[in-house]
Amino acid sequence: MFELDSRLQQDTVDFGHFPLCRLLLLNDCSYPWFVLVPQREKLREIHHMTEVDRQQLWLESTQLSLWMERFFNFDKLNVAALGNVVSQLHLHHVGRRIGDPAWPRPVWGYRPAVPYPVEEIEKLQQVTRSEFTGLLNKT
Repeated sequence: MFELDSRLQQDTVDFGHFPLCRLLLLNDCSYPWFVLVPQREKLREIHHMTEVDRQQLWLESTQLSLWMERFFNFDKLNVAALGNVVSQLHLHHVGRRIGDPAWPRPVWGYRPAVPYPVEEIEKLQQVTRSEFTGLLNKT
């Protein structure tokens, strides 16, 4: 049975799920930062996924990346699966801007998160539901 890691639950807002992955927004308005978590039990590594699931992960990652590129004004999109702190497989999608608070260093641990205002989270939820109609299901 799939269960989302408690640290991911604590640091993110659940935006629903694609056919494979849960879509999460990291609750830090310093960066446009989404996380995809494949809904598979005890999954830690991409190479442990089935071929079908790996293809689906890259499809969902590509769809998210293309939307983020259109919607947010950033200079570089970083996509990464680190897992040093949270071992559950999750794929970060972080839009970076030249001059953002951590530029050009990594965003992880640079400074405490600055939570989104509730209104902005609601706006982003509406936009993602509209963009991914038919693909993204509410939780």
